[in-house]
Amino acid sequence: MRGPHNVWRLIRTGATFERTGAMREVLEAVNAPPRLRILARIVGWPFKLLGLRGDPALPPVTRALTALGPAYIKFGQILSTRPDIVGIDLANQLRYLQDKLPPFDTNRARAMIAAELDQPVGTIFSEFSEPVAAASIAQVHRARIAETGEDVAVKVLRPGIVRAFRRDIDAFYLAAGMVAWALPSTRRLRPTEVIAHFEGVVMGELDLRLETAAAAEFAANTEGDAGFRVPRPVWHLSGRNVMTLGWAEGAPLGDNDAIDALGVDRMELGERVLQLFLKHALRDGYFHADMHQGNLKVGADGALIAYDFGIMGQLDEYTRRVYAEILFGFIRKDYRRVAEVHFEAGYVPADRDIDEFARALRSVGEPIFGMDATRISMARLLSYLFEVTERFGMETRTELILLQRTMVVVEGVSRSLNPSINIWHVAQPVVEDYIRTTLGPAALARDLGRAARILSRFGPHLPGAIEAALIKVRQPDTPTPARRNTASFAWFVAGAAVSWAGFLTFLIAF
Repeated sequence: MRGPHNVWRLIRTGATFERTGAMREVLEAVNAPPRLRILARIVGWPFKLLGLRGDPALPPVTRALTALGPAYIKFGQILSTRPDIVGIDLANQLRYLQDKLPPFDTNRARAMIAAELDQPVGTIFSEFSEPVAAASIAQVHRARIAETGEDVAVKVLRPGIVRAFRRDIDAFYLAAGMVAWALPSTRRLRPTEVIAHFEGVVMGELDLRLETAAAAEFAANTEGDAGFRVPRPVWHLSGRNVMTLGWAEGAPLGDNDAIDALGVDRMELGERVLQLFLKHALRDGYFHADMHQGNLKVGADGALIAYDFGIMGQLDEYTRRVYAEILFGFIRKDYRRVAEVHFEAGYVPADRDIDEFARALRSVGEPIFGMDATRISMARLLSYLFEVTERFGMETRTELILLQRTMVVVEGVSRSLNPSINIWHVAQPVVEDYIRTTLGPAALARDLGRAARILSRFGPHLPGAIEAALIKVRQPDTPTPARRNTASFAWFVAGAAVSWAGFLTFLIAF
């Protein structure tokens, strides 16, 4: 319900942004026209004292979002994955937004666990600690399962958090509509769809059964990856409000001294972080989209351990192939092919000049490749690509933006371990291997086999479909346009039927 209470929330939000100095930065990030900036200052000034102060030690936007509470903190974190909307500088500021809040009472957590699992906590766990981490949505306790003695992490949602988030998301939708109305230039970025994406991510995090499923799927996909580990979920001790995972013991990835003390080669570890991320994205189409240092540890055996699966990225097979070809084209400096891939995928409107687009892509790639290894940056490449995107009218694709942004974060993690890492050289073998296995003769044979399986399932229905379509064409009361469409459909189905018959003949012959 988007009523007066949401208007009041927006007033408080605007007042907080004005009071903390964040309003000016946000308007600059979205390139608001000067008149709108002046109007925002005039309208916001009378409400300035209604805003929250926040922590003056924080940068303005981070300060405002932290003061406004959990939904705003989470929204800021998700916007950090969308530099196409807020710009590279603001996205980097938001990436360091601290998702830490004071923990809620342990007795309340124990009561929620008992209600969710229908057993007293003392019966389930032989040990249960005070909170070891507390964020905007949930907090984590270390525990030991009484039956097996296994050490686990128990994540518990904050009380009342679902209702609080739903209330704030409703206000965000109202704000998105107002932004689209006041700033027509932002409609290309589809602000309402950005809020819908945020809602989908957050509501997924607010049902811990979905995060448990994400952890299980990610663990299954990566089980064979050397030097990588995902804590296994404990399904019978997980539910909507509670998630139990195996305990991940290790050195924080941001602590180089602790990693060195383990005797782990940080140069190799930096390469492994980047290559594993690319493998997960390209091979599986399912990747950890919040892969910063706070969600990664290094085990005593040198294995990389990932946890916190609230934000995961997903790519369909076609999008993976497109993205791999784009990366491969940049690596080989084949800008014409990169341009062709964009047009073939429909990312660039067909009426644009492909040669001009290829030249624009060259202007993106060549400066990057001319740098030494320590300065080659996916962040810089991403910044240039967004400029080209806007110039050629490419529509925002959320899944690719999330992938690209995560790659920038992973680059930062890799470079913190090995400052001299050459991002392109490390990425090249993974991309080339994917291209070889998905775009070569073996991949063509797999695609044909898949098409044949589909035809074999629907083949028996094709004769009836053709007959029904032809009967409809011959009916005198069928309008001419509908007759043409039906006839076209009949020819299409007939072609499919012939293909199916050919497939059967091939099987009989061989």
